[in-house]
Amino acid sequence: MGKVICPLEEIGALTRSHKVLPMNSGAEAVETAIKAVRKWGYDEKGIAEDAAEIIVCDNGFHGRTITIVGFSTDPVARDGFGPFAPGFRCVPYGDAAALEAAITPNTVACLIEPIQGEAGVIIPPDGYLRAVRELCTRHDIMLLLDEIQTGLGRTGTLFAEEHEDIEADVTLVGKALSGGFYPMSAVLSNREVLGVLKPGNRGSTFGGNPLACAVARAALKVLIEEGMIDNPRIQGDYLHNGLRGLRHPGIREVRGRGLMLAIELDPAGEGAQAYSEALMQAGLLCKETHTHTLRLAPPLIIHRAEVDWLLQTITEVFESRTAP
Repeated sequence: MGKVICPLEEIGALTRSHKVLPMNSGAEAVETAIKAVRKWGYDEKGIAEDAAEIIVCDNGFHGRTITIVGFSTDPVARDGFGPFAPGFRCVPYGDAAALEAAITPNTVACLIEPIQGEAGVIIPPDGYLRAVRELCTRHDIMLLLDEIQTGLGRTGTLFAEEHEDIEADVTLVGKALSGGFYPMSAVLSNREVLGVLKPGNRGSTFGGNPLACAVARAALKVLIEEGMIDNPRIQGDYLHNGLRGLRHPGIREVRGRGLMLAIELDPAGEGAQAYSEALMQAGLLCKETHTHTLRLAPPLIIHRAEVDWLLQTITEVFESRTAP
């Protein structure tokens, strides 16, 4: 059997990360980052034991463990699972002033999505991520960007943070890291944060296993060699413009970046599930969320002819539905 190389060197070089810690799921990567920044706060900032705080955002989605759903504001993810762990302050997404007001001497990090996927592809105002980056630097707290949905080409850049030319202290990746074939996630970090973890502080039975690493290594190679970062930008712009050109009274807004898009429906009409099921019958899979939003995430390898078919299918399904 040939030597299996862990993709730590590849992804570290690709993202300029100092340290990479492989895990299995996105939620496991988030949990790892939470533990690491708390320990950094205690070891490096001198925060009193059990007092560390992390700022999160309304309508964010970072996974389904008890800790993570505890700071979720989505009742579907949260209700019925308490009691929850303390240590999180929730602020409105896209509001840098509210985030700054929530910072205290016990704040160790801010955990946000550069684009809120599960909430319905919510894109923050221009300059928001730059403002958050500046606040974290000024107050000596760590910026954690959850790029599990947005990362590795989905928005037309390697990471969504690049749209505002910033770098996170800790970046969380998953899903695309293995091309969707095998459970694989990772925490990408500067030395300062992951450097506080000592043997025994964090472990994972299957994290970084040889098969996962081989699959991730192949997926990263294909991502670069086959232009799978540029294609989402090119085809995504074309798809976005096509969707915005739909003239249907049931559509309130189309938003997105790259191949991560959403159609916001009129609440007075049919819910998103009805449209999702109709589109499925026509051969197109999409995901409804928050009752009135359809999310579209086509594969990064999609061609122009397939985008045209997608637009035609959506047009036909919407024209066949009763307007509000």
